[in-house]
Amino acid sequence: MPYATNLSEMSEYVPIGQRFRGFLPVVVDVETGGFNAQTDALLQIAAITLRMNDAGHLHRDQTISRHVVPFDGANLEPASLEVNGIDPWHPLRLAVPEKEALSDVFKEVRRAVGENECTRAILVGHNAAFDLGFINAAVARTGIKRNPFHPFSNFDTVTLAAMAYGQTVLARAARAAGLEWNTAQAHSATYDAEMTADLFCGILNRWQRCQGSVSD
Repeated sequence: MPYATNLSEMSEYVPIGQRFRGFLPVVVDVETGGFNAQTDALLQIAAITLRMNDAGHLHRDQTISRHVVPFDGANLEPASLEVNGIDPWHPLRLAVPEKEALSDVFKEVRRAVGENECTRAILVGHNAAFDLGFINAAVARTGIKRNPFHPFSNFDTVTLAAMAYGQTVLARAARAAGLEWNTAQAHSATYDAEMTADLFCGILNRWQRCQGSVSD
């Protein structure tokens, strides 16, 4: 069920279309084997599509995530694995190769782009350049041709959270926004993407309400 700030906001969905000049915001988080997108492994990716109701408020729609097999020769930094708690070779990870993981995610993103009458997806992330850098590097390695994301533009919730709440760390920004934060689930791509999506939607919906009150 899509996320909403309250049940009164659960009304008819409308295409996002012209809300962001034809871009569909898609919230993404990746977990990796380090900080270098060219050399370090992509280990998990989660993407969340958004929908907009007839009041102009955004909500979570679909979540898709994949565990990823490290590419041949990928670097795995022990410090990064300690933070995200990922064992890249655990048999129960059900990880798939990069190309398959990206293809699965991109297929759903393209579907959402069409349903929302948009022309392209734009990545939303907390420190979005990091996530987009790893996606772009994986796209280059795998030779995928139909990347639905804009190659360099993004929406960064670090900036939005700093503006709205004076916070830049995701956990602190989420708490400042009134969201519950579960430290034990943090650093999972799915959990972090969901919290980033709720933070993004909450800030934009708050702005939408302020704009409405001014016009009224």
